[in-house]
Amino acid sequence: MSKTAELYRMVMGKHICPYGLKSKYLLEKHGYTITDNHLTTRAETDAFKAKHEVKTTPQTFIEGKRIGGHEDLRAYFGASEPKTTYKPIIAIFSVAFFMSLAIAWQVEEHILTWNIIGWFIAASMCFLGVQKLQNLEKFSTMFLNYDVLAQRKVGYSYFYPFAETFAGIAMLAGVLTWVAAPVALFISSIGAYSVFKAVYIDKRELKCACVGGDSNVPLGFISLTENIMMFGMALWVLAI
Repeated sequence: MSKTAELYRMVMGKHICPYGLKSKYLLEKHGYTITDNHLTTRAETDAFKAKHEVKTTPQTFIEGKRIGGHEDLRAYFGASEPKTTYKPIIAIFSVAFFMSLAIAWQVEEHILTWNIIGWFIAASMCFLGVQKLQNLEKFSTMFLNYDVLAQRKVGYSYFYPFAETFAGIAMLAGVLTWVAAPVALFISSIGAYSVFKAVYIDKRELKCACVGGDSNVPLGFISLTENIMMFGMALWVLAI
């Protein structure tokens, strides 16, 4: 038997609801034949919401039963967003690693070089810094949950993303390393201690601000590794 669903979504001259498109995609992905109802005016949308006593669109009905909006539909298909995830950090580290391979190929015409490790860490620092800089306020708020220096000096929570990004760029370029390396040593040592204290001594369950203030990455081993990598990179730069 064919599976059928009714979808009501906003499709107006100057606005097409992205969640409506996502709901349509989900239904098609799961093999549903869709009756796709377009709400083409604000008045039509408001009348639909009043009739079905809902606050948002899109709305999906399967076999006459209202499932709800896009997130409700995702949950119906068993694809609800987990409370914590390592996906953002995996994406950043993966892209940084492949970038370091690309740099090695261009600069040294092969990828079998120890420089890859340094380029990987420096690129990761840049990516992580950019994630934090997207919304300094949200990053600062999350960072203050566990960083011991930021809790004493709130301004440090605003300084940290700039310091991390600067250190990453400088070490990647091989310039101003006499400034960048000590900066990286300082922020990474404070960061490593803060994470270790929060997770392994105080036994707190927190989200990590490493990829910005909207992160669902749990504070723990990955966060500690980020700081250890930065610390190691700074020592290596000072040594060469």
